[in-house]
Amino acid sequence: MSFNPSSKLDPAVTQHNLLNYDRAGLQAYFAEMGEPAFRADQVLKWIHQQGVTDFTQMTNLSKALREKLSHQSHLTLPEITKEQKSRDGTVKWLLKLSDGNCIETVYIPEDDRGTLCISSQVGCALNCRFCSTGAMGFNRNLSTAEIIGQVRLAVQQLSNDGHSHDKKVTNVVFMGMGEPLLNYDNVLPVLNVLMDDLAYGLSKYRVTLSTSGLVPQMQQLAQDSDCSLAVSLHAANDELRDILVPINKKYPLEELLAVCRDYFPENGRRKITFEYTMLKGMNDKPEHARQLIKILAGIPTKLNLIPFNAYPNAKYTCSDRETILKFKDILFKAGINVQIRKTRGDDIDAACGQLAGDFVDRTQRSKTHRSATS
Repeated sequence: MSFNPSSKLDPAVTQHNLLNYDRAGLQAYFAEMGEPAFRADQVLKWIHQQGVTDFTQMTNLSKALREKLSHQSHLTLPEITKEQKSRDGTVKWLLKLSDGNCIETVYIPEDDRGTLCISSQVGCALNCRFCSTGAMGFNRNLSTAEIIGQVRLAVQQLSNDGHSHDKKVTNVVFMGMGEPLLNYDNVLPVLNVLMDDLAYGLSKYRVTLSTSGLVPQMQQLAQDSDCSLAVSLHAANDELRDILVPINKKYPLEELLAVCRDYFPENGRRKITFEYTMLKGMNDKPEHARQLIKILAGIPTKLNLIPFNAYPNAKYTCSDRETILKFKDILFKAGINVQIRKTRGDDIDAACGQLAGDFVDRTQRSKTHRSATS
């Protein structure tokens, strides 16, 4: 989020959560206060590198500025209401927002990385048929502060005594609750902060935004950010994808894949990650694999096959292991860079497609879903 200088600062009217701003937004904020731009750099480091949310502790700011910030600004994070630890080391946090809604954030430790899966919306509006979040309905977009706050909290929690000190956030993926490109204006500053050397300093290869395929926003993102891209594909023909991923009716495969084909021009290292959930009897037949080979031709591709993770009232089941291996073998022999994603955190409902949170469903979709599957 960028600060709008046209809205004059008035502490009697409003307080500004500085977590809502990337570096450019903070620079505009301090300029409105008559402060030099480097104040934004200092505060960015205090917040995201030092983990300080008390302005009085920002000792390289003048006393007068610290007092002014304390009166007209704040640094408010979501509240952790529950932490669950999986037998495989995955950690899931239930975070309470200021309006009482709750979202979920997941940390997945591996030998060579620590991946944080963050949410961008309270629920999801897209209603993909195999996703627990979609079945729960939609409430609202998250603010920039509520999104980057998930990262700040995770870093803080992982540094506490209750966790091993070798647990760090090295990768961030927008694969939690919500479609991030439907919350573009609030997500973009988060991407900026994650890759800012004065904040988290993550490489563009370690920050991944996942989308179901909103073509105009994808085109805009390619211009605005160097982050990596993942596309929730899940079907290789329009007829099936219309069912599984309903946004395909608006942006069919031909349009979506045309954007993917040119997304990283003249850069052989960068690939689009395609996500493909394996659903028994739906999209796991050999002809589906051959269709994938055809439609992904010419696109720098990394394909993840995801065993379907069950959730209450789900209408699908996971393909059996032998079917998944045969499916992978067809793709591999055709030269596709393909792997089967390891299921993590399923014992605490933290696996891909299982995040649901606790929120008011304004779409009434959760009620309809329960009725249809009862």
